[in-house]
Amino acid sequence: MDLAFLQPLYERRGPWASVYVDTSRHTQDTPRERHLTAQAVARELASQGADEATCEAVRAAVDELQHSTEPHGRALFAHDGEVVLDPSLARPPMRETTAVWAPLPHVSPLLNLLGEDPTCLVVYVSRRGADLELRTALGSSDAGEVVGSQWPLHRTASSDWSERHFQLAVENTWERNAAEIARETAACVEETRADLVILVGEDRDRRSVRDQLPQEVRECTVEASHGVGSRLLDGEVEDLRATHERQRAEADLARFLAARGRDRQGGAGAVEGVPALVAAAREHRIDELLVHLDGPDGHRQIWIGEEPDQLAVRRSDLRILGEQHAWAARADDALLRSAVAAGTPAISVEPALEDDSPVLPTGGLGALLRWS
Repeated sequence: MDLAFLQPLYERRGPWASVYVDTSRHTQDTPRERHLTAQAVARELASQGADEATCEAVRAAVDELQHSTEPHGRALFAHDGEVVLDPSLARPPMRETTAVWAPLPHVSPLLNLLGEDPTCLVVYVSRRGADLELRTALGSSDAGEVVGSQWPLHRTASSDWSERHFQLAVENTWERNAAEIARETAACVEETRADLVILVGEDRDRRSVRDQLPQEVRECTVEASHGVGSRLLDGEVEDLRATHERQRAEADLARFLAARGRDRQGGAGAVEGVPALVAAAREHRIDELLVHLDGPDGHRQIWIGEEPDQLAVRRSDLRILGEQHAWAARADDALLRSAVAAGTPAISVEPALEDDSPVLPTGGLGALLRWS
């Protein structure tokens, strides 16, 4: 996951209120229930020491969700009487509502609740052109259309002398249309940074478009088995998105497992365990952070300073580094702050758990390194 959207959370010194609200249930009593939830969240934050202005800002923000039809939920991060960031979630939270007051924003659940959430470009292919649609877990939007040459498009049943010439013209028209669809699809992928392309249509039409896609786009392209108008298509698209997310998590986990062994010089391309991760973060060596939220190390307390790379296992270590101020923070949230500052991506290994016996980073936290 690209963590750049979290940058506003680290431009101010904490403490922060972090709230996760489930909006997946919609009943006649939902407005009243969410109004009560808003009050309960404010009380919970106050009991943890949050200031009155921040409690009120969070209460008002949750209260505004009374009539929300969001399918999954919302995260709220508030500081000094202001909700600074409130992303919609791609999955419902495990608990109906979570409220935390801490020195750092509690962002680690976002790795699961947003996940990779691959942006998917669905291309509905026909002989006349194509309709393009962007899909995420939060819904879909129109991404344009391709209108190809309209004549000739259908084979003739005629047996006169010009039949062969006409059939060739039909094939040439379709090949030109397929090439145009492929060009527009590639351009849309570049513009939207879509992670996955799904081609929908007749078998031959899909193959013609796929064969003309650039290699880098073809590598992230799959074909749907259900055609346009099938009631099963939406389910298949979501299954393909989930498969893409799982395969990426499995690939990153495999890279980590292959890299954590020592090389001939005694170095390693990956590390695990809080002390090694803290050292790597201080040295700006983390290339990608891997997190299993149920692992024990994420909850472990470490010490942080004012700067993202000022973190230590022991408070006294920060003084040695020259930092005079220190706060206790969760290891996963501290490492994620460091990752955001360094422009480092992070990934939840949760999708890879569908494997029968996945090997995970010890303690639930690991990292691929920029150099060994």
